[in-house]
Amino acid sequence: MFACGDRVQVADTGPGQGVIDKLVERSSLLYRSDAWRQKLIAANATQVVMVVATEPSFSDEFVSRCLCAAESQHLKVLIVLNKTDIPAGLADARSRLASFVRLGYPVLELSALDNVDALRSLLVGETSLLVGQSGMGKSTLTNALIPEARAETREISEVLDTGKHTTTFARLYPLPEGGGLIDSPGMQTFGLVHLDNEALEASFKEFRPYAGQCRFRDCRHDSEPGCALREAAERGEIEGRRLRQFLQFRAECENGRRQAQGW
Repeated sequence: MFACGDRVQVADTGPGQGVIDKLVERSSLLYRSDAWRQKLIAANATQVVMVVATEPSFSDEFVSRCLCAAESQHLKVLIVLNKTDIPAGLADARSRLASFVRLGYPVLELSALDNVDALRSLLVGETSLLVGQSGMGKSTLTNALIPEARAETREISEVLDTGKHTTTFARLYPLPEGGGLIDSPGMQTFGLVHLDNEALEASFKEFRPYAGQCRFRDCRHDSEPGCALREAAERGEIEGRRLRQFLQFRAECENGRRQAQGW
């Protein structure tokens, strides 16, 4: 199965014709999964640009899931807070992002309808994947960066506080300054069943300094005595919410793998 951003070798079969002969080995592959299926998002990206907005509201849990997927592929991460021209939701959005700022993830505030030069400078030389929930303004950002893209945009649903899907498939656009931009469909869920327990734990970057420090080598970080992660959470060195999210994601992944195997 091919993904947006894949590189292939083509064999000539005649004048102006050819067939795909080989899929070049990928440097990265970002995808989401549940017990029954996998959804490829993009291949060979070097940077994930997580787009959130002041309106509609976004899920910080969704951001955590996307960060896990990006960290598992060793990709750079940039969080863009869009629609800062709508002040009503700005304080709440900043509050939701505060824990990610404390972890060292860069957050860029802008309005896609105003000026995107600050974002443009961070995309040069990268293959950047725009990812986020519906209605965050990914297609508007794409149009601001690459006017000839003419990506379709639509209004948000005020009743449901959600965006309406406009992009239906991922598309790669070359950037005039060098590099590429992949606009992906908006999504509301981001499953991580493809990550085993070890990979999932490693995708929480703040957990890494405590690796191997638990009393028991097979510690599950939920009730065992001498758990380095729980003790760090009690001391405030890692956020309790993030530890709870890890335990939630792990339970979902384990349950999904059991369902996939027919247990």
